[in-house]
Amino acid sequence: MNAPVNKEERIELRVSSKDKWIFKRAQELSGDKSFSSFIIRIVKKQAEEIVAEHDRILASEKDREVFFDAVFGNSKPNQNLLEAAKKYKAKSSSLWK
Repeated sequence: MNAPVNKEERIELRVSSKDKWIFKRAQELSGDKSFSSFIIRIVKKQAEEIVAEHDRILASEKDREVFFDAVFGNSKPNQNLLEAAKKYKAKSSSLWK
């Protein structure tokens, strides 16, 4: 059972008769008990998808920037990376002897 939700906000919409008819028909076919619950469910689902897609795009752009900065940037390796490279070279050269 779902816990009751405190509804403090209201949204007012004006739609054409044709749009309202198709919305009501879809609500009846979906099995939603009320028109409001149908509209909220559909709009919320679409809004979550839009936000998720936007966040994926931003993350992809950030990843791209980080990658290209690492590959083509002018940054120099830090001390940890230099030490790791020395250890790797020492181990790999001893394997071929």
